[in-house]
Amino acid sequence: MTKLHRYLPTTDQDRKDMLETIGVSSIKDLFSDIPESTRATKDKAIELEEALSEQALTKHMKELAAKNTTTETHAYFLGAGTYDHYSPSIVNHVLLRSEFMTAYTPYQPEASQGELQALFEFQTMMCELTGMDVANSSLYDGFTSLGEACNLAVSATKKQTVLYSKGLHPQAKEVITTYAYGMEYDVKEVGLDGTRTDLTALKEQIGDDTAAVIIQYPNFFGTIEDLKEIKSLVEESKGLLIVMANPLALASLESPGKLGADIVVGDTQPLGLPMSFGGPHCGYFAVRKKYMRKVPSRIVGQTTDKDGKRGFVMTLQTREQHIRREKATSNMSSNQALFALGTSVFLAAVGKVGLVEMAQQNINHAHYVKQALEDKGLTVLSGNDFFNEFVVKLDRSLTEVTDELLDNNIVAGYDVSKELNEDNAMLLCVTEKRTKEEMDALVSLLTGEGK
Repeated sequence: MTKLHRYLPTTDQDRKDMLETIGVSSIKDLFSDIPESTRATKDKAIELEEALSEQALTKHMKELAAKNTTTETHAYFLGAGTYDHYSPSIVNHVLLRSEFMTAYTPYQPEASQGELQALFEFQTMMCELTGMDVANSSLYDGFTSLGEACNLAVSATKKQTVLYSKGLHPQAKEVITTYAYGMEYDVKEVGLDGTRTDLTALKEQIGDDTAAVIIQYPNFFGTIEDLKEIKSLVEESKGLLIVMANPLALASLESPGKLGADIVVGDTQPLGLPMSFGGPHCGYFAVRKKYMRKVPSRIVGQTTDKDGKRGFVMTLQTREQHIRREKATSNMSSNQALFALGTSVFLAAVGKVGLVEMAQQNINHAHYVKQALEDKGLTVLSGNDFFNEFVVKLDRSLTEVTDELLDNNIVAGYDVSKELNEDNAMLLCVTEKRTKEEMDALVSLLTGEGK
């Protein structure tokens, strides 16, 4: 279709050509899927209820909101990627400040020192938690970070195959498959031995074309993987070890960096960010120094001004807008600055001791429930090596159990029957927020004693 006036609005002929191309005769045909009873026409306006006063509207909206199942109304034992954790009130108070909420990219460092310092501290904290040399100032979420890690590994090694454990989050698998399709490399799955990666199968699948191996830590089923052993297998192929880690768990577990990881990514939602019905979240991305110039998004650095005073600037931003596209390491045009700030505020508020205590409470609570279920005769498919999630095999339909728990103001775990090829397998998450009364009530209902 030739456009004669490329800088003028669409002409009648343009519209006619476009409609013919997609196979309809008029613009009206584009709305055929919308029931006529709900459409506005020249002769009939959409029927709307009469306008409410501010007071009446507020009351109405609160009544609608009260129909939601939230962490304020129910005890949550659902994790699987989004977790119900404690967040100090100071986090939300800082995020609601207009100078942060409306800030975008700090292109003018002289006017953005507060924003830049917050991002610099975020990077520092992520390096300390992961045991890595360099971290960027965040990405959109943990799955995006993982996709970018795959691209980095393929670029750095010049190899075309990425192996991932079946213990990886199902949505993460979908994201990296999409990334691989676009960048034209292969991703292949490695099976499980119970609820952890099958190391024998992994060893057999690693080859000369292996760019990286992806391991979730703890994995999707809550099990803590043996990163040191996996690293020894990956080294033989000179591929990279990519670890997708829960940052809260790293307060208790050995850091991936000390166990040989080359790239560590994940989501900081467990560190002070709201569940928000599934997002938005905040991804972190940390690497060894040798891969620093291939890091996506941007890195904030510390420097001094002409008077010798400390200051902060965007040190590295290898984005396609700033350099030739063929030299760009990523198409990432932004970061998640507001929620990176929220994570920084959370970590500063709870401190090192508080973070370790919070992680330990997750371990204690989850193991308490696991032991109680086993004592009542249920089979737990996970071993003892887990953080705050484990898999239990129930003797009843999960639909029946989930409905019964909901009737008792409890949100059940996630159905992993298909992933593990087991009937009635439920992934339970027990965080530091769960009280003994809530945990005992869960055990009672799952074992049939609470009926």
